[in-house]
Amino acid sequence: MGPWLLLLFIVGDILGTGIYALTGKVAAQVGGVVWLPFLVAFAVAVITAFSYLELVTKYPKAAGAALYTHKAFGVHFITFIVAFAVMCSGITSASTASRAFAVNLSKAFNLGWEGTGAIVMLSLAFMALVAIVNFRGVGESVKANVVLTCVELTGLLIVIFIGLSAIAGGQGDVSRVTQFHAPDGGGVFWPVIAATTLAFFAMVGFEDSVNMAEETKEPSRIFPKILLAGLLMTGLIYVLVSISAVTLVEPAQLGEGEAPLLKVVEAGAPGFPLWIFAFITVFAVANSALINMLMASRLVYGMAREHVLPPVLGKVHAGRRTPFVAIGFTTLLAFGLITFVGNVPDLGGTTAFLLLCVFTIVNIAVLVLRKDKVAHDHFTAPTILPLIGAVCCGFLTGPWTGRNPNEYRIAGILLALGIALWVVTVLINRATGMRPAAPTMEELGGGGPVN
Repeated sequence: MGPWLLLLFIVGDILGTGIYALTGKVAAQVGGVVWLPFLVAFAVAVITAFSYLELVTKYPKAAGAALYTHKAFGVHFITFIVAFAVMCSGITSASTASRAFAVNLSKAFNLGWEGTGAIVMLSLAFMALVAIVNFRGVGESVKANVVLTCVELTGLLIVIFIGLSAIAGGQGDVSRVTQFHAPDGGGVFWPVIAATTLAFFAMVGFEDSVNMAEETKEPSRIFPKILLAGLLMTGLIYVLVSISAVTLVEPAQLGEGEAPLLKVVEAGAPGFPLWIFAFITVFAVANSALINMLMASRLVYGMAREHVLPPVLGKVHAGRRTPFVAIGFTTLLAFGLITFVGNVPDLGGTTAFLLLCVFTIVNIAVLVLRKDKVAHDHFTAPTILPLIGAVCCGFLTGPWTGRNPNEYRIAGILLALGIALWVVTVLINRATGMRPAAPTMEELGGGGPVN
């Protein structure tokens, strides 16, 4: 894979639901400096990316947080928890995308369903459709990813162009970008940190792109440059989108509803066909949901094959050759999240929380694995960065950040379910004399959720 195609792949993995759906919620927490939490989230993501770069170039055939965890600590239960957390983050991410899909589809057809039970029903119907496509089997290709990336990128560039044109024409209020406003009237630091825990959802996906390192010529030399360039591009796009949004729409208004960028387009270009932008958004979030549910179901299937989840979850359909029980299991979890949680901030925040926990472990694993020498040259992160990354990611998971308690409850319920299934599997293994083997990339996969 050449550098330009790789760059598009990485940018496509990061772009998506987060910026389309959560810009308004971030603005509601910090006011006009909505760009600042995205910038902080970008900095934390870049630091963590250095750890992933060292690990993926050191172990190019063993991509993924669960595999790095097993290499570093060799404890099956810890490996399982990391893998299950990654799987859960994919489901919460897909559920977030499902909700955003329903809201934007309602906007595209002027159905006026926002804030009603019809949005939940539409979200469930969409997730059922994703399950059907997942069951039939989808061949993901880099070329398809390029097309989808271009669609997602087009929507954000439209927002940026409209915003910059409006600013040049004296429309909007540019001074808002420096105006901080906290809901409780307090200081700057803690509201920005709280908003960062939500904005971080927009940066997820970069960890999934490490799977493409093997497809790159001279990965130790080229891949780090391209990954960091991709992160820089998406960070710049997010900041420009945030500035455009808050210039054209007051932060309080931007924080209402679940389709903030549609408000920006409507305010900055009243003549622009809103249904076109709504469909771009629908396309972007639908792609995110499908890829995340594919990842989650295959990860459950892989864990069942590794005998760390009940064997029934590893069953494959005789005709379609797809893991139909794992697909049903992950879809039911998504149905539960959509029905009983539903709102985008809690689902997106839970995704970010789970991944920040995983990233904390990955940053520590880099330092532990420094003693494991390999024969080939590989990228080495400055030692201070994994230390900073572990501290920052761990810090952002704490209740002191102002994180919504619902996110802990959602993550706790999902992980408790995983632990219960793990206990059942241990009992089954003891009864059958089966011992779980060391995990492999082929079974557990290296992917994480994409945005």
